[in-house]
Amino acid sequence: MENTVKVTAAEVNKLRQATGAGMMDCKKALVEAGGDFDKAIEVLRKKGQKVAEKRADRDSSEGAAVAKINGDNTSGVAIVLGCETDFVGKNENFVKLANELGEVALNYNTKEEFLAGDFDGMTVAEKLTEQTGVIGEKLDITAFERLDAPYVGQYVHINKIAALVGLSAKVDNVETLVKDVAMQVASMGATTLSYKDFDPAYVASETEARIAVIEKDNIELGRLGKTLKNVPKYISMAQLTHEVMAEAEEAAKAELKAEGKPEQIWDRILPGKMERFISDNTTLDQEQCLLDQKFIKDEKKTVAEYVKSYGDVEVTGFKRATVG
Repeated sequence: MENTVKVTAAEVNKLRQATGAGMMDCKKALVEAGGDFDKAIEVLRKKGQKVAEKRADRDSSEGAAVAKINGDNTSGVAIVLGCETDFVGKNENFVKLANELGEVALNYNTKEEFLAGDFDGMTVAEKLTEQTGVIGEKLDITAFERLDAPYVGQYVHINKIAALVGLSAKVDNVETLVKDVAMQVASMGATTLSYKDFDPAYVASETEARIAVIEKDNIELGRLGKTLKNVPKYISMAQLTHEVMAEAEEAAKAELKAEGKPEQIWDRILPGKMERFISDNTTLDQEQCLLDQKFIKDEKKTVAEYVKSYGDVEVTGFKRATVG
């Protein structure tokens, strides 16, 4: 028998506002539910479950990254709402949903707690399932990061990278400081605060691997008659002990002597040579250690030096959530 349930435009719009589903999907759900609003939401949710099951093996490597900070700037979260296509990831309603989910995420410490948390009367996981049916793509929380500190700030780069930075104190112009450091985190992709955090075995293994790559490249460069790359003995300040630095200084002095430079001017030249030695032998730190990286707004400074310019404050931690 043909379904004769009639629904009004107001009822359809109410369901659309609650779920984000299209007008026709909302109308069909209301008709199927006999006009009952709550049952219509369940109809849409079941549709989402079916779509989610069919698309479970799809790659949700696109999406939107967002960061949210609580009212007193002591906690922050960065999440990525993943989807299948960049087209959906840039959609205004999708980004709006990501931001709404970010606000909810502030109340939870882990991704698991967040997914089980409340979102307008349903769990976050159920909301993702519902929206999978609405959008027609697999949706997932592909990143969840939380940071707590005496002061937390954030930076989001075109909804693709969300960064959080924690500081030890609130100082003058703290908003500028924390945003600048968060921009550094977003753009340079550090993995740890300082070389002091590295495990010695990791540094040793990474040194061996990097030297092997350079030596292999040099074989090809030599075959082509091109300038060979410098093969460093070290890649981190963690390896530059007092003994190593003393040997490097003596070697630098020997170079100056061989070049015929007067000994009375060595003190003016040596600092530059030692800075170059450190730069050449700390490539791992410059890539992975936030505080040891060159500051993106002034490469004459490290991030640590930039932070120090604000007074008695330190970076206590950082988090980064990226699409893809």
